[in-house]
Amino acid sequence: MAKKIKIRPLDDRIVVEPIEAEETTAGGIVLPDSAKEKPQRGTVIAVGPGKLLDSGNRGELSVAVGDEVIYGKYGGSDIEVDGVDVKVLRESDILAKVVG
Repeated sequence: MAKKIKIRPLDDRIVVEPIEAEETTAGGIVLPDSAKEKPQRGTVIAVGPGKLLDSGNRGELSVAVGDEVIYGKYGGSDIEVDGVDVKVLRESDILAKVVG
């Protein structure tokens, strides 16, 4: 499940912990580090309050803590917080929410 970290994103930003890339293929071949794809899936561990709209209200985010999401390969910023590698994305960088 989602971990507790000491970070609070601003506006429509979301903090995602990437799910590690597969170590082996479906056929059982072990992949070296250089052949692994950059992860594009992760678990939301923190969300901001939402984008400030022209009306002065905050826009509601469509993801919540604990959701599994798919994001663009090169979107967001990679940082380390409390020894955990995370990615900070804008809500618009998220392509889909995994359901089921």
